Amino acid sequence: MALTDHRTARRILRREIAGTIGLLTDEQDFTAMRRYRTFAFDDHDSYLRQVEALLRTRALQGGHTTVALFDPKEYAEYCADAGLDPDAPASRTRFTAELAATGPTVPYDGRPLGELVPDLVDEALRRATWEYATTTLARTGDCASCGEDIGRAAFARASALLVRVLDTAGPGERHLVCSVPAAPETLVAALRADDGPDGTRRVDEGEALEFTTVLALGLATRSAGGIVMRTGAPGGTDRVYGWRIRGYGLEPLTAGEVFDAYCTDAETGDLVPPESGVDYCAPPDLGEEDGPTGHAH
Repeated sequence: MALTDHRTARRILRREIAGTIGLLTDEQDFTAMRRYRTFAFDDHDSYLRQVEALLRTRALQGGHTTVALFDPKEYAEYCADAGLDPDAPASRTRFTAELAATGPTVPYDGRPLGELVPDLVDEALRRATWEYATTTLARTGDCASCGEDIGRAAFARASALLVRVLDTAGPGERHLVCSVPAAPETLVAALRADDGPDGTRRVDEGEALEFTTVLALGLATRSAGGIVMRTGAPGGTDRVYGWRIRGYGLEPLTAGEVFDAYCTDAETGDLVPPESGVDYCAPPDLGEEDGPTGHAH
């Protein structure tokens, strides 16, 4: 039936529009935005309650909203580069639209903001980790001896090593963590893998890209980093093992080294009781080299 009520038509079309809201997740960022006259809020808790109410209303009306991390410093730089007035709502809207396309975001799924914000912060950290590792790899340049692109070769090497690590894990759930020392903080990337109904391995492509990039940086810089993996299957014992980055490859950690790593508090150095039903062990053999060995000079 044709729509003759223009207001009804617009209301229906409004449900077809996907929206993005830039969220000030902490008090410090909120305080930074208060210097703008057109920023109408003066209390962070009240601001968060209003944002959550808006998100719930849009969801009830059938709208889809993405929540983006709003950084006041990046916003000020954006306005300066674009020649925009930072004290104008239209400028904040344009910046938020840019965040929707390029920044860290999570979809609003009905959860309270207190549960959604940690996921948003984690996504921002993942994005920053990947960008830092990618930029640093690109700056490694070419090998002075053979002219090979060191970063590209390290990425190919890391990809091959990741495939071998996953292939030797066997069926079940796998959770990998790669850590590489960097300034000012250690880079950490996590990857989960499991088995689909047809037995094929399932991984998140974004997680795999980040993990591979961080591992590649460790290889390219001859880092003291490493990989730890936890595997488990229904009804079985979880196994934890890992490798250190050594030279241009991976060297297995002993069962004792894995136990010490998992059962020591990283901040205090105190011993932590081991988990029951977990086997801290040496890793399986990765087998013979069958992929790119990368840049070994």
